[in-house]
Amino acid sequence: MRLLKTIPHERYLIELHQYNKKYILKITLEDYAQTFKIAEMDDYGPDAIEAIIYSNAFLSNCLKRFISMRSDFTSALNSVKNEN
Repeated sequence: MRLLKTIPHERYLIELHQYNKKYILKITLEDYAQTFKIAEMDDYGPDAIEAIIYSNAFLSNCLKRFISMRSDFTSALNSVKNEN
C-alpha cells in the first residue's frame, strides 16, 4: 500500500493510500479508524476525494460513526467484564 498524501485536519488523521487499483481513504480518531475504498475506475482522483473530505456533512457523519463505534465497543467490553 502506497501513501499518496496526508490531508491536514485539526481533529483527524486523514490519509489517502493507493493499493490494488483502489484509493483507500483512512480517517483515524484516537483508537478508531474508518476506511473507505474507491475504485480508480470510478473517475474520482485524489483531488476529488480530498474535496469530499472537506464537505462538512461527510466529516460530521464520520464523527457520529466514531462516537457510535466507541459506544458499541465500550458496551461490549463492559458486557464481557460483567460476565467474568
